[in-house]
Amino acid sequence: MELKTPYAFGKTVEMTYAEAEKKVREELSKEGFGILTEIDVKKKFAEKLQKEFRNYVILGACSPPTAYEALGREVNLGTLLPCNVVVHTRDDGKTAVMVMDPVAALSMIGNPQIAEIAQQIAEKMRRVLAAL
Repeated sequence: MELKTPYAFGKTVEMTYAEAEKKVREELSKEGFGILTEIDVKKKFAEKLQKEFRNYVILGACSPPTAYEALGREVNLGTLLPCNVVVHTRDDGKTAVMVMDPVAALSMIGNPQIAEIAQQIAEKMRRVLAAL
């Protein structure tokens, strides 16, 4: 099932949360992304708030060559990096994978060169989702 918001796109996948997280990491790597940051939201909420939460991980994905090019054209772009990818368990128990839409996020810059880079990243992320 395709999922879309004004700031992200993704899908519901037919695999467990653990399987989806592993597969997302593999597919991101195939597209040249490394994981710069990782936040296990469920674990953090348990530690910091003593609250239970669904399985939910935020992976901060970055393609170093693309980031280098983009930051060379727009130095303050780092405020919008990395491209977050979320894997979480939905209310119905199914697993969803959502990707920050780089086109939506970077369109506010108003730089055509950055818009082109954002489109390239979006295409790579769509390939990641298609492989799930």
